[in-house]
Amino acid sequence: MCSMAEYLDESPIQFGQISTIQSSSAISSQESILSPSSLPTSLPFASSQSVPLPFPMSHGTTTLAFMFQGGVLAAADTRSSCSGLVAHLVGTTSGTSADCALWKRILARELRLYQLRHGRRLSTRGAAKLLSHMLHPFKGTELCVAATLCGWDGGEKLSFSGPGLFYVCSDGTRLQGTLFSVGSGSPYAYSILDQGVRWGLTVDEATSIAREAVYRATHRDAYSGNCVDIYHITSNGWTQKANIGEYFGEMW
Repeated sequence: MCSMAEYLDESPIQFGQISTIQSSSAISSQESILSPSSLPTSLPFASSQSVPLPFPMSHGTTTLAFMFQGGVLAAADTRSSCSGLVAHLVGTTSGTSADCALWKRILARELRLYQLRHGRRLSTRGAAKLLSHMLHPFKGTELCVAATLCGWDGGEKLSFSGPGLFYVCSDGTRLQGTLFSVGSGSPYAYSILDQGVRWGLTVDEATSIAREAVYRATHRDAYSGNCVDIYHITSNGWTQKANIGEYFGEMW
């Protein structure tokens, strides 16, 4: 079994792909063991084949992010969400925990390599496009990752300066917007966000709406819960709000 380091050393595009190149010794040894009747009629060389899971896998979480006059605010519950920094960006992910953790590391590595090669950071739009291109070959497989990338772009080498918010899915979908909620609890979070989010919010008001939305989702969605992580992104960088755990007890 390959180690995690060996996986990370490979190109993400090669993950799960079946090599079409076989050595002559391997082919000759197979021919000596297998008879023509035992060989499959068609070999799956054209694309990757999904391997059935030995057990059903549940997915559930609540993540959200929205833009307002004070920057970008991202929030997520802590039961099964994966939130935090991806290089200079703030990202939240929902889906299969192992897939989210792996692709978060892959994206962080690629962003750091880009910075070392070109002497500047990749924009939020560029990071979303990069992640989308890396995930697209796995469309139709068991891979389950849904990410929101939040950042503030600016600098002498960038034509655009301002906040950025993108949604990227494991099938390669890439969307730009001002408000996203992802996960099994997202319908309940949207019920709060749609009526409360507006451009003129203060930081305190935006924080209150974000934690209220996550709380309502955890109350109705069995796969969401625990505490709330909140990140605020501005032109000066990002700040993490205190982990809000007592908030749930106060509202009960």
